[in-house]
Amino acid sequence: MAKRKPGRPVQFTSVIASAICTRLAAGETLRAICRDRSLPAEEVVRGWVIDRPAFAAAFKRAREIGYATLADQILEIADDASADSYVDDKGKPRADAEAIQRSRLRIETRKWLLMKVLPRVWGDKPDTDAANGTFPLEALVIGSFKPKSEPDK
Repeated sequence: MAKRKPGRPVQFTSVIASAICTRLAAGETLRAICRDRSLPAEEVVRGWVIDRPAFAAAFKRAREIGYATLADQILEIADDASADSYVDDKGKPRADAEAIQRSRLRIETRKWLLMKVLPRVWGDKPDTDAANGTFPLEALVIGSFKPKSEPDK
């Protein structure tokens, strides 16, 4: 019997699932995570989401936390002016229009994604507490992710 060549894992394990969810919560995309040859291919992970309800719940929660990470990144990108200018050959400071436009694109892409995937939190008309017009703290931290059936504490 021929030996099987080592390759990407395809068998579900809690260690692999945890690694994927940890990286999702840190704001990495599934595509970027699955480029890691020590982890399963993207289609394998998506199959696990479909076939394994417990993993699907953990995956969803990790993804939602990752979206909050993207919101944090928006502020960091906006506040980082380190690449906005340079000194030309004559020693004069110049604005780096390309770097500024790239930062704007990075911010707008993250904003668009957040508005689409979590419109109740990041959309044009986010949900607020009707009594006092404020956002629930949970929504500001990681969004409104409690199931509707879960009572408020």
